Amino acid sequence: MTEKQTVVLGAGYAGLAAAARAGKRDRVTLIAPESRILHRIRQHETTAGLPVARPAVAEVLRGRGVRHVRARATGLDLGARKVLLDNGDTVAYDTLVYALGSRTSWHGVPGAEEHAYPVERAAEVAERLRAAERPGTAERSGTAERPGTVAVVGGGATGIELAAELAEAHPRWTVRIVAADRVGGWFSAKGHDHVHRVLRGLGVGIHEQSAVTAVDAGGLTTTAGRIPADLVVWAASMEPHPLAARAGLAVTPAGQAVVDDHLRSVSHPEVYVIGDAAEVTVPGTGTLRMGCATALPQGQYLGKVLAGRTDKPFAFRYTAQCLSLGRREGLLQFIHGDDSMRPTVLTGLAGRLAKAAILRSVVLSLR
Repeated sequence: MTEKQTVVLGAGYAGLAAAARAGKRDRVTLIAPESRILHRIRQHETTAGLPVARPAVAEVLRGRGVRHVRARATGLDLGARKVLLDNGDTVAYDTLVYALGSRTSWHGVPGAEEHAYPVERAAEVAERLRAAERPGTAERSGTAERPGTVAVVGGGATGIELAAELAEAHPRWTVRIVAADRVGGWFSAKGHDHVHRVLRGLGVGIHEQSAVTAVDAGGLTTTAGRIPADLVVWAASMEPHPLAARAGLAVTPAGQAVVDDHLRSVSHPEVYVIGDAAEVTVPGTGTLRMGCATALPQGQYLGKVLAGRTDKPFAFRYTAQCLSLGRREGLLQFIHGDDSMRPTVLTGLAGRLAKAAILRSVVLSLR
């Protein structure tokens, strides 16, 4: 009898957790180009030029029956059950776990892709900041006091963390955060006020109700006026990887795969879709938002399903949302199970330590 072939696409939080757990019992092939975990929830630290520990994928998978193929999936042949790779190879599967996640959306804004850096290019932003601050650079450009202005586009969690980290790590730069709505507007009143107080204390200029309509070499054009910037970091909302839709999986208008209560594709039940790539709705909780907080539990659950350790539907309830606000400040916002806000928050050092503990637990939870 031929051994069943389980293939996992993507080494993000969901994909790695699923592969590591399924690999406790069966042989699994993981397809992802990375040798180390991307650790997206620490991209704000990378952007600011801070050292970030990124464990090797091999270490996460140590002791598991997982073969890591370092290649990028370029296509799916759902009829033949094959994954097409950028090195010209194909990998056959009986069960496919699609966990290619999401990427920053440009939202069709003219000039954004040409003139802004998405958060996925965090290391390049860090190098630009370092280059502008090297001895002699500012003096030669005639800007000894201020190397320039960084505009962070996006008032969500990623944008807030980026703005705070950049302002603290690079105090000579002018940092602005630009949002189409309210910065941190989904938090409770206490949480929202704390975010604004910390950002202003770090010298961050806050531009709300300022939807970006164009980006050019000199900065941003917004619905509230012009915002000059020497460097634009794009932290807008995320969109799912387009491969699922291109391959013919049933997807929502936004491009997320439609799945059942066991995270199987409704159009191709031999394909499971997890993480940001799927639109997951849980009774009593609602449709889950994208992010590590929902992707990791999906990967853990599916790993148990594949290992034969559960056949129950996927269940999930929210408990809290946390933010880093530089090295000395943070926010832990307690929330109801359906993602609505509670009034209680932890701030200051307590909030920062809570976020640090969560960051540590994420890596440990992958195994």
